[in-house]
Amino acid sequence: MSKAKALQVNANRPKGKTLGARVLEHWQLYLLLLIPVVLTIIYKYIPMYGIQIAFRDYKPSRGFTGSQWVGWEWFNRLFTAPTFGRMIRNTVLLSLFSLLWSFPVPIILALAINQLRFKRYKRVVQTVLYAPHFISIMVVCGMIRIFLSPNGGLINLLLGTSIDFLSESSAFRTIYILSGIWQEAGWGTIIYLATLSTVDPGLYEAARIDGASLFQRIRNIDLPALVPMIVLQLIMSAGSLMSVGFEKVMLLQTDLNKATSDVIAVYVYEQGIVNAKYSYSTAVGLFNTVINIVLLIVVNKIAKKAADVSFV
Repeated sequence: MSKAKALQVNANRPKGKTLGARVLEHWQLYLLLLIPVVLTIIYKYIPMYGIQIAFRDYKPSRGFTGSQWVGWEWFNRLFTAPTFGRMIRNTVLLSLFSLLWSFPVPIILALAINQLRFKRYKRVVQTVLYAPHFISIMVVCGMIRIFLSPNGGLINLLLGTSIDFLSESSAFRTIYILSGIWQEAGWGTIIYLATLSTVDPGLYEAARIDGASLFQRIRNIDLPALVPMIVLQLIMSAGSLMSVGFEKVMLLQTDLNKATSDVIAVYVYEQGIVNAKYSYSTAVGLFNTVINIVLLIVVNKIAKKAADVSFV
């Protein structure tokens, strides 16, 4: 094509709209987008200014910039703390065990629910499974304490014992993980059921005609459709590996189970809120966040190479 003809073709193409024109045309959508953007900036980005107190001896009367700069002092204190190793071990083990046992449950439930053909029964099952998610953590922990009470607790009545399970450090992780599965597994099925709803029904019909069994249809149709979403969920879970739920651990923690329940999130609360060591608790929280970011990047790269799926 000659240069003159190419210029003529480009001239005949409709010119793209400017950014301002696109915003004016779809101003309602941009107005809706503005709300979460502003909230994210206010509650996520502006508070980052306060991270600097992790490197200062922060005094509220002096403010952020007026407090003395101490560099890495608070991090050195964290790394040399007598409970540092125990906190890291408990946080990692609790998160890993939760991921190992909790992660597959929503996938299995979603595959099972997807096979239900009676819509009314399917809705009832989904509602029953979703319901625990809306129960307050405070209420859930209260229920756990009642069920596990050594005096008249349901579990002890069934077993014919009088064991105070919450005082047994070896039982804490099991209690934490099982109660988490009960509360969140049903809610976690939503995203997988939404993914399965996009599968072409013709694939199931063709598989039935070819004589494929139920498990063959799940293995060859449902699971391949879920793989990208499973990988994305795994990446997101790995990115919060060091962020164990603070409220639940705090409410179930006792002096007798601290050997397994002493995690970083509770330590940050104790140092920052209870002991008013703002700089030190900020340093601990910053260390925890950096570890999460590193894990997120590593798992994301591994997933991209292994399954060609990545979060970013």
